[in-house]
Amino acid sequence: MPWACNGRITVTSELEDKERVSGLVKWFDPVKGFGFVVSDAGGPDILLHVNVLRSFGQNSVAEASRIVVDVQNTERGVQALEVITLEPPEGIEDEPLGDLSDVELSKIEQLPLEPARVKWFGKGKGFGFANIFGQNEDIFLHVEVLRRFGLSDLQPGEALAIRVIDGKRGKMAAAVQAWETALPSVT
Repeated sequence: MPWACNGRITVTSELEDKERVSGLVKWFDPVKGFGFVVSDAGGPDILLHVNVLRSFGQNSVAEASRIVVDVQNTERGVQALEVITLEPPEGIEDEPLGDLSDVELSKIEQLPLEPARVKWFGKGKGFGFANIFGQNEDIFLHVEVLRRFGLSDLQPGEALAIRVIDGKRGKMAAAVQAWETALPSVT
């Protein structure tokens, strides 16, 4: 915030002492609106507020996801200012998942990303549904597919980019991304 001293304007930045940290998401609760990151270098837990995560384009993040954040020490402890990168938990892609066990990952990656909105999602139930824009057909969303892509929960109306397959019980999302993270970056 700028301030004047002897006729000169001095610009100060509250973010001058920020630091880039990599670590793992310890836990995140979208209902509470926050969670914590454990730094690879050790030290106190880092507060990750939902607004910081939303600025990255997501409303939730899976536990044990690898994350790189810019942080700042505050009176209330270390807090994340910005999410730089986010990767799903390691090894999760090796876990079998019913309807997707017969589908090769390379085939899923070739499917188009389609714009969708969450109809509803019950984390406790482990599933929910979305609709592709302009279509009424429900697309099944499984919590394990979300975890594979670094998400843990979805809110009704949330925008997604999904890859859809014909599963044993109908259409289902085989890949899920927050809409904002699926958009190509503009430089």
